[in-house]
Amino acid sequence: MNAEFDAVAKQYDEQLNRGLSLSGETKEYFASERMKWLRRRLDASGVRPVRVLDFGCGTGTATPFFFEHLGIGELVGTDPSSESLALAAGEFANRYNVRFGMADDVAPGSVDLAFCNGVFHHILPCDRSSAFAQVYRALRSGGFFAFWENNPWNPGTRWSMSRVPFDADAVVIAPGEGETLLRSAGFQPLFTDFLFYFPRCMAAFRPLEKHLVKLPLGGQYLILAKKA
Repeated sequence: MNAEFDAVAKQYDEQLNRGLSLSGETKEYFASERMKWLRRRLDASGVRPVRVLDFGCGTGTATPFFFEHLGIGELVGTDPSSESLALAAGEFANRYNVRFGMADDVAPGSVDLAFCNGVFHHILPCDRSSAFAQVYRALRSGGFFAFWENNPWNPGTRWSMSRVPFDADAVVIAPGEGETLLRSAGFQPLFTDFLFYFPRCMAAFRPLEKHLVKLPLGGQYLILAKKA
Protein backbone atom coordinates (compact mmCIF):
# COMPACT_ATOMS: atom_id res chain seq x y z
CA MET A 1 0.00 0.00 0.00
CA ASN A 2 2.84 2.43 0.77
CA ALA A 3 4.43 2.08 -2.69
CA GLU A 4 1.05 2.51 -4.37
CA PHE A 5 0.30 5.80 -2.62
CA ASP A 6 3.87 7.07 -2.83
CA ALA A 7 3.42 6.89 -6.60
CA VAL A 8 0.14 8.85 -6.64
CA ALA A 9 0.67 11.25 -3.71
CA LYS A 10 1.15 14.31 -5.91
CA GLN A 11 -1.80 13.34 -8.13
CA TYR A 12 -4.03 12.27 -5.24
CA ASP A 13 -6.29 15.34 -5.29
CA GLU A 14 -6.71 15.25 -9.05
CA GLN A 15 -7.64 11.56 -9.05
CA LEU A 16 -9.98 11.85 -6.08
CA ASN A 17 -11.79 14.86 -7.52
CA ARG A 18 -12.40 12.86 -10.68
CA GLY A 19 -14.32 10.35 -8.60
CA LEU A 20 -16.17 13.01 -6.62
CA SER A 21 -17.35 14.89 -9.72
CA LEU A 22 -20.77 13.22 -9.64
CA SER A 23 -21.44 14.68 -6.20
CA GLY A 24 -20.56 18.22 -7.28
CA GLU A 25 -18.48 18.64 -4.13
CA THR A 26 -14.80 18.71 -3.17
CA LYS A 27 -12.90 16.44 -0.80
CA GLU A 28 -12.86 19.28 1.73
CA TYR A 29 -16.67 19.36 1.80
CA PHE A 30 -16.84 15.67 2.72
CA ALA A 31 -14.00 15.96 5.23
CA SER A 32 -15.76 18.83 6.98
CA GLU A 33 -19.17 17.15 7.00
CA ARG A 34 -17.74 13.90 8.38
CA MET A 35 -16.18 15.82 11.24
CA LYS A 36 -19.34 17.81 11.96
CA TRP A 37 -21.36 14.59 12.19
CA LEU A 38 -18.74 12.95 14.37
CA ARG A 39 -18.76 15.95 16.71
CA ARG A 40 -22.53 15.62 17.02
CA ARG A 41 -22.22 11.94 17.92
CA LEU A 42 -19.37 12.47 20.37
CA ASP A 43 -21.25 15.31 22.09
CA ALA A 44 -24.24 13.01 22.54
CA SER A 45 -21.94 10.55 24.32
CA GLY A 46 -20.31 13.25 26.44
CA VAL A 47 -16.94 12.68 24.77
CA ARG A 48 -14.44 15.50 24.17
CA PRO A 49 -11.21 14.02 22.79
CA VAL A 50 -7.96 15.91 23.32
CA ARG A 51 -5.37 13.75 21.56
CA VAL A 52 -6.48 12.14 18.30
CA LEU A 53 -5.03 9.67 15.81
CA ASP A 54 -5.82 10.10 12.09
CA PHE A 55 -5.00 6.58 10.90
CA GLY A 56 -4.22 6.61 7.19
CA CYS A 57 -4.16 10.40 7.04
CA GLY A 58 -2.87 10.55 3.45
CA THR A 59 -1.99 14.10 2.49
CA GLY A 60 -3.75 15.49 5.57
CA THR A 61 -7.05 16.69 4.10
CA ALA A 62 -8.94 16.19 7.37
CA THR A 63 -6.34 17.95 9.54
CA PRO A 64 -7.94 21.42 9.82
CA PHE A 65 -11.36 19.97 10.60
CA PHE A 66 -10.19 18.04 13.66
CA PHE A 67 -9.29 21.37 15.24
CA GLU A 68 -12.15 23.40 13.78
CA HIS A 69 -15.04 21.01 14.51
CA LEU A 70 -13.80 18.70 17.27
CA GLY A 71 -11.77 21.31 19.14
CA ILE A 72 -8.94 18.86 19.84
CA GLY A 73 -5.58 19.74 21.38
CA GLU A 74 -3.21 17.51 19.43
CA LEU A 75 -3.33 15.37 16.30
CA VAL A 76 -1.12 12.48 15.23
CA GLY A 77 -1.42 11.60 11.53
CA THR A 78 -0.07 8.26 10.36
CA ASP A 79 0.22 6.72 6.92
CA PRO A 80 2.40 4.05 5.26
CA SER A 81 3.14 6.45 2.37
CA SER A 82 6.16 8.62 3.19
CA GLU A 83 5.44 10.83 0.16
CA SER A 84 1.92 11.53 1.42
CA LEU A 85 3.24 12.30 4.90
CA ALA A 86 5.78 14.75 3.47
CA LEU A 87 3.03 16.61 1.62
CA ALA A 88 0.83 16.67 4.72
CA ALA A 89 3.64 18.00 6.90
CA GLY A 90 4.53 20.68 4.37
CA GLU A 91 0.95 21.91 4.31
CA PHE A 92 -0.12 21.61 7.95
CA ALA A 93 2.74 21.02 10.39
CA ASN A 94 3.44 24.73 10.91
CA ARG A 95 -0.24 25.69 11.21
CA TYR A 96 -1.60 23.13 13.69
CA ASN A 97 -0.45 21.06 16.63
CA VAL A 98 0.00 17.98 14.47
CA ARG A 99 2.73 15.41 14.02
CA PHE A 100 2.93 13.06 11.02
CA GLY A 101 4.64 9.69 11.07
CA MET A 102 4.23 5.91 11.02
CA ALA A 103 1.59 4.05 13.02
CA ASP A 104 4.16 1.95 14.88
CA ASP A 105 5.64 5.15 16.34
CA VAL A 106 2.44 6.07 18.23
CA ALA A 107 2.81 5.36 21.93
CA PRO A 108 0.45 2.68 23.29
CA GLY A 109 -2.67 4.01 25.00
CA SER A 110 -1.81 7.60 24.08
CA VAL A 111 -4.89 8.78 22.13
CA ASP A 112 -8.51 9.40 23.14
CA LEU A 113 -9.97 8.98 19.66
CA ALA A 114 -8.83 7.20 16.53
CA PHE A 115 -10.26 8.16 13.15
CA CYS A 116 -9.98 6.71 9.68
CA ASN A 117 -11.76 7.44 6.42
CA GLY A 118 -11.79 5.09 3.45
CA VAL A 119 -8.57 3.45 4.61
CA PHE A 120 -9.39 -0.20 5.20
CA HIS A 121 -10.69 -0.92 1.69
CA HIS A 122 -7.10 -0.28 0.55
CA ILE A 123 -5.69 -2.80 3.04
CA LEU A 124 -5.55 -6.41 1.89
CA PRO A 125 -8.07 -8.50 3.85
CA CYS A 126 -5.21 -10.67 5.15
CA ASP A 127 -3.53 -7.56 6.62
CA ARG A 128 -6.57 -5.89 8.17
CA SER A 129 -6.31 -7.57 11.55
CA SER A 130 -2.81 -6.14 12.07
CA ALA A 131 -4.03 -2.67 11.05
CA PHE A 132 -6.90 -2.85 13.55
CA ALA A 133 -4.39 -3.98 16.16
CA GLN A 134 -2.32 -0.83 15.55
CA VAL A 135 -5.38 1.34 16.19
CA TYR A 136 -6.37 -0.68 19.26
CA ARG A 137 -2.86 -0.39 20.68
CA ALA A 138 -2.77 3.39 20.24
CA LEU A 139 -6.09 4.01 22.01
CA ARG A 140 -6.37 4.46 25.75
CA SER A 141 -8.72 2.16 27.63
CA GLY A 142 -12.28 3.25 26.88
CA GLY A 143 -11.16 5.31 23.88
CA PHE A 144 -13.26 5.60 20.72
CA PHE A 145 -12.67 4.63 17.11
CA ALA A 146 -14.54 6.50 14.34
CA PHE A 147 -14.45 4.08 11.42
CA TRP A 148 -15.63 5.68 8.16
CA GLU A 149 -15.91 3.60 5.00
CA ASN A 150 -17.41 3.87 1.53
CA ASN A 151 -20.79 2.17 1.35
CA PRO A 152 -20.79 -0.50 -1.39
CA TRP A 153 -24.61 -0.57 -1.28
CA ASN A 154 -24.70 2.94 -2.75
CA PRO A 155 -24.52 2.94 -6.60
CA GLY A 156 -23.06 6.44 -6.68
CA THR A 157 -20.22 5.34 -4.44
CA ARG A 158 -19.50 2.38 -6.68
CA TRP A 159 -19.46 4.65 -9.74
CA SER A 160 -17.19 7.19 -8.04
CA MET A 161 -14.70 4.53 -6.99
CA SER A 162 -14.63 3.12 -10.51
CA ARG A 163 -13.33 6.50 -11.75
CA VAL A 164 -10.47 6.73 -9.22
CA PRO A 165 -7.29 4.95 -10.37
CA PHE A 166 -6.01 4.31 -6.85
CA ASP A 167 -9.32 2.58 -6.00
CA ALA A 168 -8.89 0.05 -8.81
CA ASP A 169 -7.73 -2.70 -6.45
CA ALA A 170 -9.93 -1.70 -3.49
CA VAL A 171 -11.77 -4.48 -1.65
CA VAL A 172 -14.90 -2.79 -0.36
CA ILE A 173 -16.25 -3.47 3.13
CA ALA A 174 -20.00 -3.80 3.68
CA PRO A 175 -21.33 -2.24 6.90
CA GLY A 176 -22.05 -5.57 8.56
CA GLU A 177 -18.57 -6.79 7.70
CA GLY A 178 -17.11 -3.62 9.20
CA GLU A 179 -18.90 -4.28 12.49
CA THR A 180 -17.67 -7.89 12.49
CA LEU A 181 -14.08 -6.81 11.83
CA LEU A 182 -14.22 -4.31 14.68
CA ARG A 183 -15.59 -6.88 17.11
CA SER A 184 -12.92 -9.36 16.09
CA ALA A 185 -10.28 -6.71 16.85
CA GLY A 186 -11.64 -6.19 20.39
CA PHE A 187 -13.79 -3.14 19.77
CA GLN A 188 -17.41 -2.70 20.82
CA PRO A 189 -19.42 -1.14 17.94
CA LEU A 190 -21.90 1.34 19.38
CA PHE A 191 -23.85 2.30 16.26
CA THR A 192 -23.64 2.62 12.49
CA ASP A 193 -24.77 5.78 10.67
CA PHE A 194 -25.16 6.35 6.93
CA LEU A 195 -24.52 9.79 5.40
CA PHE A 196 -24.20 11.59 2.06
CA TYR A 197 -27.41 10.85 0.22
CA PHE A 198 -27.81 13.95 -1.92
CA PRO A 199 -25.41 15.49 -4.48
CA ARG A 200 -24.92 19.22 -4.68
CA CYS A 201 -27.70 19.61 -7.26
CA MET A 202 -30.10 18.27 -4.59
CA ALA A 203 -28.57 20.19 -1.69
CA ALA A 204 -31.99 21.53 -0.67
CA PHE A 205 -32.78 18.03 0.61
CA ARG A 206 -29.64 17.67 2.75
CA PRO A 207 -31.37 18.77 5.97
CA LEU A 208 -33.26 15.48 5.71
CA GLU A 209 -30.07 13.44 6.01
CA LYS A 210 -30.06 13.49 9.81
CA HIS A 211 -33.34 11.58 9.64
CA LEU A 212 -31.97 9.01 7.18
CA VAL A 213 -28.86 7.90 9.05
CA LYS A 214 -30.25 4.42 9.73
CA LEU A 215 -31.23 3.86 6.09
CA PRO A 216 -28.27 1.88 4.71
CA LEU A 217 -28.01 3.69 1.39
CA GLY A 218 -25.85 6.73 2.10
CA GLY A 219 -22.58 7.15 0.23
CA GLN A 220 -20.52 6.49 3.34
CA TYR A 221 -21.09 5.00 6.76
CA LEU A 222 -19.65 5.65 10.20
CA ILE A 223 -19.24 2.94 12.81
CA LEU A 224 -18.42 4.46 16.17
CA ALA A 225 -16.76 1.84 18.34
CA LYS A 226 -15.22 1.75 21.79
CA LYS A 227 -12.08 0.04 23.02
CA ALA A 228 -13.36 -2.54 25.45
